[in-house]
Amino acid sequence: MIVLFLFSIVILSFKEFGFEGFVKPANFPWPVYDLAKNPVTKEGFELGRMLFYEGALSRDNKISCGSCHIQSAAFTQHGHDVSHGIEDRLGSRNSPPIMNLAWNKSFFWDGGVFHLDMFPVSPITNPVEMDEKMENVLIKLRSKQEYREKFKAVYGSDEITGTQIFKALSQFMLLCISSDSKYDSVMRKTDVRFTVAEEKGYHIFLQHCNRCHQAPLFTDGSFRNNGLNNQFNPDKGRQTITLDPQDSFKFKVPSLRNLSYTVPYMHDGRFTSIDQVLDHYTKGVQDSHTLDPLLKNKGQLGIQMTAAERLSLKTFLKTLDDKHFITRTDLSEQ
Repeated sequence: MIVLFLFSIVILSFKEFGFEGFVKPANFPWPVYDLAKNPVTKEGFELGRMLFYEGALSRDNKISCGSCHIQSAAFTQHGHDVSHGIEDRLGSRNSPPIMNLAWNKSFFWDGGVFHLDMFPVSPITNPVEMDEKMENVLIKLRSKQEYREKFKAVYGSDEITGTQIFKALSQFMLLCISSDSKYDSVMRKTDVRFTVAEEKGYHIFLQHCNRCHQAPLFTDGSFRNNGLNNQFNPDKGRQTITLDPQDSFKFKVPSLRNLSYTVPYMHDGRFTSIDQVLDHYTKGVQDSHTLDPLLKNKGQLGIQMTAAERLSLKTFLKTLDDKHFITRTDLSEQ
């Protein structure tokens, strides 16, 4: 109880000038990220926001984190099936949302990074994303007086290091919390209620989807082969990290929050509508030796739903949209 009390103090004590720091939503579990090692302060968050929208992190000084993670698209890259980086170079996967990362145990579609503080290294150094070296990023930031002053305010010294950059970026991303959807209001037992159609959809979701897309984060963080046609894209996903053939074509289960804003869908952005996604699960699942067992039911592939059930499920999924998240001025480029 003492540890829990002290932890609550850590995440709730930054209430200066209206800034509350990291506050756990009432219907969320405790975060995975160790906030005691990098407590979110007003100055640290603001520095992280500057860095998130800073083009100097890329080789041509034009591509920022915010270029591929756009707030109005729930911090995905709207309109692109796969990421578009420096000089409009194409990546091989869809840009995942920057959302509720404090609860993530691993990052990227293949789980190749295991700590939020190391998350930015990959896009900064990736030749098709930002294509820069960290030593060059440090030179550029150290040459700017504004950054030297900001880093000194946060860390007590104007010496800028990679560790400080990553921790500041984490402070910004830790506050990219989506928890203000209609679903959240219902779960917190406010005066908001599901409609009849939404309630039906919720029960259909619990029956068919919740084992992988577990509420309230709407992902269990696991890696699964969901039966996509791999002739379209031979990306083997998790196997590229573990080198284990049993992980072939497994990808991290994405959150279902904010689906109205994060189109297109799947790791390669192959589907442009929820109906296409549901078509896949009802009649497009491809069998393979690593196909998730949940998609094999008594020898029948996929998830069987009637047209009415599909409509109700889509109605429920709309309750996971969080308009407040995509319009928060504190997360926007200042």
